[in-house]
Amino acid sequence: MTRRGEKVMPAPVSDREALTRRWFLSADERGNPSTSIDSRHPDGLAWSTGNRVRALIHGSVYFAELHAAVESMGSGDLLLFTDWRSDPDELLTGPGSEVGAVIAAAARRGVDVRGLVWRSHLDQLNFSASTNRALGDEIEAAGGQCLLDMRVLRLGSHHQKLVVLRHARHPERDIAYIGGIDLCHGRRDDAAHHGDPQAQPMAAVYGPRPPWHDVQLAVQGPAVGDAETVFRERWDDPAPLSRSPVRIVVDLVRGQDRRARPMPPQHPDPAPCGSAAVQLLRTYPNRAPGYPFAPRGELSVARGYRKALARAQSLIYIEDQYLWSVDVARVFADVLARRPSLRLVVVIPRFPDQDGGTSMPPNLIGREVAMRVLRAAAGPRVAVYSIENAEGTPVYVHAKVCVIDDTWACVGSDNANRRSWTHDSELSCAVVDAGSASSESWPRTLRLDLSREHLGADLDPTALSDPSRSFDAFRAAAAALDAWHRDGRRGPRPPGQLRRYTQPALSPWTRAWATPLYRVLYDPDGRSFVKRWARRF
Repeated sequence: MTRRGEKVMPAPVSDREALTRRWFLSADERGNPSTSIDSRHPDGLAWSTGNRVRALIHGSVYFAELHAAVESMGSGDLLLFTDWRSDPDELLTGPGSEVGAVIAAAARRGVDVRGLVWRSHLDQLNFSASTNRALGDEIEAAGGQCLLDMRVLRLGSHHQKLVVLRHARHPERDIAYIGGIDLCHGRRDDAAHHGDPQAQPMAAVYGPRPPWHDVQLAVQGPAVGDAETVFRERWDDPAPLSRSPVRIVVDLVRGQDRRARPMPPQHPDPAPCGSAAVQLLRTYPNRAPGYPFAPRGELSVARGYRKALARAQSLIYIEDQYLWSVDVARVFADVLARRPSLRLVVVIPRFPDQDGGTSMPPNLIGREVAMRVLRAAAGPRVAVYSIENAEGTPVYVHAKVCVIDDTWACVGSDNANRRSWTHDSELSCAVVDAGSASSESWPRTLRLDLSREHLGADLDPTALSDPSRSFDAFRAAAAALDAWHRDGRRGPRPPGQLRRYTQPALSPWTRAWATPLYRVLYDPDGRSFVKRWARRF
């Protein structure tokens, strides 16, 4: 009991909590006091502890686990999901496992199914309006509710890829899947990288079944409650799903559901079951009118990266679909310039996903500038690679992964570009495994698992654990495979997938017309004018 006038001392901070505080954003640093995601946690923490996190590398691994998990759900359970692109006929495993059919069957068993799918732009522009609508129709017919959400900036999208499964009678089974994998064609690839049999049309260089590399996280523990809160904030937004008079009329004619049914009360968070601290990071743009849960937007993805990168000492490992934008590149370049011993390894696609005469150059513009900024800051300490399968077909890297010093890892829907950091809705999961020894930390395990796949060799884990030796192993593997290709593929193929990244030079005329398209359509800026002018996130 505290006596009157006696000074109350704050509770001591454990080593684990101190480590997490150094890497994660505080609620103030998130910069969005209107969200309820931080107020859910005790002691003013803006993250949860006691979580178990697993990386599901490759769409086939994720889809198989998701299929089994949804099939086991029953009456009174809750299934929530958000998606950017959906194909109701995409198979999760084999025949009879179509995404739409599996989710609809859950709704018919009495599972409370709620979905928020981006309404999308026109199919004629290589988007997915019709298939997203078809998934919603199938779920609605089965008794669930799936809304087509267009509450975005002009030319923007809802890019979050989230599934939350809550169990009324078995809370120990509660789980959230967070990452970069959509429920659509092209994603069900495996470690051999021969592509999804239900292919998505892409640039010709990727072949008829484009190989696809991706990562989704499976999260159990209290962070599942945070993931559910992310969904609920969007679901409970009273704003119309679209402000377009044309879309409103079309929905009325089609009888499209436009009002969200009230959500049931949220269950208590699942009990702690692991050692990982998890912080959910998001992007919501500065939009008028603003979202009730983010009236001035939220840029915690960008801010989370900026804070974590500022602590980097030895190795930053990135897998990304784009790595565009001078604004994003500067965040990495600044820390590389300050730390002479810091190295950066990047794995990105060798070619854009589209190869049209007007689509490819804008894809290359942003990356060309970003590469120039990074190499100016650190020269040979920056190594950029693409990957290919055993047959030599390029693998499209769609993963969004960052591991810093084997201590902080982030996997989500956001790409390292201006669109993801400022303009579209995004959701990412930052992890600090503060409960394990550094040599066994989950971020290190993630980096080593990805490295082993790309290197294609059973290397000594202690070699890859050392930042310098890991950096050199990537460089040597890529050099060997590049040399084998230059020599006409004579002799045994060297192990691994890694190729040194190169891209064609663009003419001054191409830069002149492609740069405005890149800035306006491909990589727009969702920040306020003040933040743009000040170059702040």
